[in-house]
Amino acid sequence: MDTETIRTIVGIVGNVISLGLFLSPIPTFLKIWKEKSVQDFKPDPYVATLLNCAMWSFYGLPFVHPDSILVITINGTGFFIELAFVAIFLAFSTWPNRKMIIIFLVVEAIFLAVVAFVTLNFFHTTKARSMIVGILCIIFTISMYLSPLTVMKMVIQTKSVKYMPLCLSVATFFNGIVWVIYALLKFDPYIVIPNGLGTFSALVQLVLYCTYYKTTKWDSDDDQKPHSEVQLSDAV
Repeated sequence: MDTETIRTIVGIVGNVISLGLFLSPIPTFLKIWKEKSVQDFKPDPYVATLLNCAMWSFYGLPFVHPDSILVITINGTGFFIELAFVAIFLAFSTWPNRKMIIIFLVVEAIFLAVVAFVTLNFFHTTKARSMIVGILCIIFTISMYLSPLTVMKMVIQTKSVKYMPLCLSVATFFNGIVWVIYALLKFDPYIVIPNGLGTFSALVQLVLYCTYYKTTKWDSDDDQKPHSEVQLSDAV
């Protein structure tokens, strides 16, 4: 098989794994829907992922970065999934929290409009457009991959992996590897850099899991439980 065919196959595999990550919070939202309350769950990761998906979808457009249809398909899908999650938060949040979510959504919409306007009007080649949008995507994705640091710190302090889901860490690890391979087949530094760091972050989580698994008290109930989920559902 030629390189482009292999890249397409790898990208499809990446789409499947990323879709699984996007859908992983469904149990949380079923609980919210059942209780008619968001309880202690926070909307932050979903609002942030919504912007991240929108940025990557824009990055993958033919007039920004050609030959990136698989980047668009998964991030476009992720955008609508996150939009549904945020809508549920809006439906079952108190007015102060709802107002804050709306403010963030408006700011994100304005930011996206400014990025699109500047990119399309002041950068006239796909190379230049890829650079400016790609750098922004790297910044957002890396900031989201840093979010599990709080949980990892808690694992080290408590010597317990009770609240660091193994499946999520494993899926994130393989998701990062697949997208790194995809980007290396037709070198794309804007996909390689964040996913390389994301793979390393997930690897550290797996090492911590192996290290502290035996010292974890699975039946204990303590006050260290995080009140919000860490979501690593970035497609690229």
